Amino acid sequence: MTDTPIKMLLVEDQKLMRVGLKSLFEDQNEIEVASEAQSGKEAVEKFRQYHPDVVLMDIGLPDISGIEATKRILEINDKAKVIILTSHLSEKEILDALHAGACAYVMKDINTEILKMIIITIKEGAMWLDPQVVPILREKNCGVIPPRQMSRAMFKEQHANLTQREYEVLKLVVDGMSNNEIAEKLTISEHTAKAHVCNIIQKLVVDDRTQAAVKALKEGLV
Repeated sequence: MTDTPIKMLLVEDQKLMRVGLKSLFEDQNEIEVASEAQSGKEAVEKFRQYHPDVVLMDIGLPDISGIEATKRILEINDKAKVIILTSHLSEKEILDALHAGACAYVMKDINTEILKMIIITIKEGAMWLDPQVVPILREKNCGVIPPRQMSRAMFKEQHANLTQREYEVLKLVVDGMSNNEIAEKLTISEHTAKAHVCNIIQKLVVDDRTQAAVKALKEGLV
């Protein structure tokens, strides 16, 4: 999907978590951890030094918070792309992060394959909110959710030729399921699951199931 790897700055104060996240990107060619930071101030300096394409930012850091670091990074480059990766689900932190300029708010229990796809879509200019976050912001009605994040109907209007079953299959593809796992989940044959995936790829005008999942994320289906 990209000719050169996406350069990412990884910001996480807990060593075990940082090492685990870094290991996710070692055996693939699309995302490269260009540098790491253990604190908010170090993140700002590393951003200034390395000019990464994407920043993966924790909130709970030992000096300044990830939210404050995001704000300072956006002051350096207002086109910077910061993804908040956190276990914090408070309304205040969500709103503060988005108002600081974060492009995505992601919970740490997310599927690793989806995390990789989110990083790719953010680099391409999308915005992404964790499904656990969206209801909080809807209830608040605070206006920070872009329309594509809110409206599944809009996605359906754009891709009206997808059947309801194909939408169900597409969501499972985004969840990282194989054809066999999709078949078990929906109680259909693996052959039928494969046929649905092929139809989805054709209808969304993409090359493979990964690109279909990325497009679904960008359009706000999941």
